[in-house]
Amino acid sequence: MNANGSGSRVIAREMGGIGNVRWAADGRGLYFTASMKGTSNLWFVPLERSLQNSNGVPRSVTEGNHMLSTTDIADNGSAVGIRTSYYEPGSLVTYSLQNPSEIRVLKGTNEAVLSQVELGEVEEIWYKSVDGLDIQGWINKPPGFDSSKKYPLILRIHGGPHSMYNSGFDFKNQDHAANDYVVLYTNPRGSSGYGSEFGNAINYAYPSMDYDDLMVGVDSLIARGYIDERNLFVYGGSGGGVLTSWIVGHTDRFTAAVAKAPVTNWMSFVGTTDGASWYFDFEKHFWEDPSEHLQRSPLMYVGNVTTPTMLMTGERDLRTPMEQTEQYYRALKLRQIPTAMVRLTDGWHSRSRPPTNFIRVQLLLRNWFDRYKVAGDPVTDGGLGAGSR
Repeated sequence: MNANGSGSRVIAREMGGIGNVRWAADGRGLYFTASMKGTSNLWFVPLERSLQNSNGVPRSVTEGNHMLSTTDIADNGSAVGIRTSYYEPGSLVTYSLQNPSEIRVLKGTNEAVLSQVELGEVEEIWYKSVDGLDIQGWINKPPGFDSSKKYPLILRIHGGPHSMYNSGFDFKNQDHAANDYVVLYTNPRGSSGYGSEFGNAINYAYPSMDYDDLMVGVDSLIARGYIDERNLFVYGGSGGGVLTSWIVGHTDRFTAAVAKAPVTNWMSFVGTTDGASWYFDFEKHFWEDPSEHLQRSPLMYVGNVTTPTMLMTGERDLRTPMEQTEQYYRALKLRQIPTAMVRLTDGWHSRSRPPTNFIRVQLLLRNWFDRYKVAGDPVTDGGLGAGSR
């Protein structure tokens, strides 16, 4: 666009999450970081067509199965940034625009700690959902994984809902895996990084078929033969808390669940959250027609819940206020379903701040899973469903 804001035109579309936008040294184009399909790399888009780029379309500068955020580029083409990958918590790196495939680590993090532990293998997967939609996900396996054994499964669901799990290092998943859980984390429809159509698939339909995407992911993992079907666990925060509380109201397949900072009642939520824009996430206001708000509220399905379900929310949470947790908790108690409510007295919407809450939440949710885990071997004890909680 011109300096006064006139004459704007689109030079790049469907690039996922874009950040760190900066001019090229010669002013002929822009460099930016784009996050798509679980990875993040540096891209370049020319402002005009050229002999080298006749279509004037963006091109990737770096490639790799990592999350690379390029923070600065010198006039001579030297670039610096932060890179994280499956087994790399976060490294300060440098590379040249003339030879971007050679990325050099300037400073790694936690190298001494990592040298003393064995990380679990992370595997990328793709699978078809119920309607044929391609869904991307990852499996974090325990260290020393043995495919002939049966492992408990944790399904972890991201928030947003417009966000994206990725190929970066994830302490939570590795910690669960170190405690002998297989962790499945996927990007169901509505996630970012897969184009507008994919992201908007849950418009006026959240939750809906994103639930199916998650269940098919669980089924695909069970089909591999190393998951103990007696021990399926699920948790998520914020948008992941919405889907967790929705899941336990629509299936009894999970042994235990933890919903962190969930929305359970859309009618009360739109008037108590910290932004009025949520009123417009429904085709009609609830005073005109409450049916959509009710249909999409996990609280309306609490009568189906049999899964032991813990809820935890920060008392200072302005995004998904405590009353959302309290409504669901009280209904579960009324129905005498095993439940617990954790009130993080110093917690806001993020359950990771202050840092003590990060570890506290991690340990509390896994303690809940361990409490209801079915003991014994699933084969020698008589097959699936054997054992006692």
